[in-house]
Amino acid sequence: MGLASWWDKHAAPRMIKLACGAPQIMKLRSFVVPQANGRVFELGCGGGINQEFYNKDAITHFAGIDPGGKLLEYARAAAEAKGWEADIRDGIGEDIPFGDESFDSVVCTYTMCSVQDQVQVVKEMRRILKPGGQLLFLEHGRAPDASVAKWQYRIEPIWKPIAGGCHLTRPITSAVEAGGFAVEPMGAKYAPKTPRPLGWMEWGRAVKAG
Repeated sequence: MGLASWWDKHAAPRMIKLACGAPQIMKLRSFVVPQANGRVFELGCGGGINQEFYNKDAITHFAGIDPGGKLLEYARAAAEAKGWEADIRDGIGEDIPFGDESFDSVVCTYTMCSVQDQVQVVKEMRRILKPGGQLLFLEHGRAPDASVAKWQYRIEPIWKPIAGGCHLTRPITSAVEAGGFAVEPMGAKYAPKTPRPLGWMEWGRAVKAG
């Protein structure tokens, strides 16, 4: 096994789980995730980090996907610890393995940065939502300040192979809106105690339009 393969299989999942579980990140998760209700789907559920924040009384069914490996193991272990039945599968956001209009809520946290085709993923999340269903998102991406964005573009080629394919320069809210959602922004800021090129975040609720 080459160094790159070893890193992707063993080191990157642990680094991602640690970084995505930082206190300031968990505080935002605790605000966004509990708003999910009904039949819920989580894109990028690997790591199981959001499990503790779901309101079991508001959810009738939970499903999620992740590309597999160690993060998927973490997710299944977290669901077992929570004590609820969860349909957690190996899968990718560009081809979500569930039918049209299957869910009332989709949750996506710190995932759109690492998918292959962001536009297709947003389309898929919209497809599986019922009319009027909600997408709850909490993501990091391209900063609004030109000086910070310039550094994001410089750093990204080095950052991506270290951080599991994570992009720093992808738009967030505007990408969701372009995918056919009416967005209700909840907040946006730079993460505290984090280098600005790595720390721009946006979160909100997006309703399936049309």
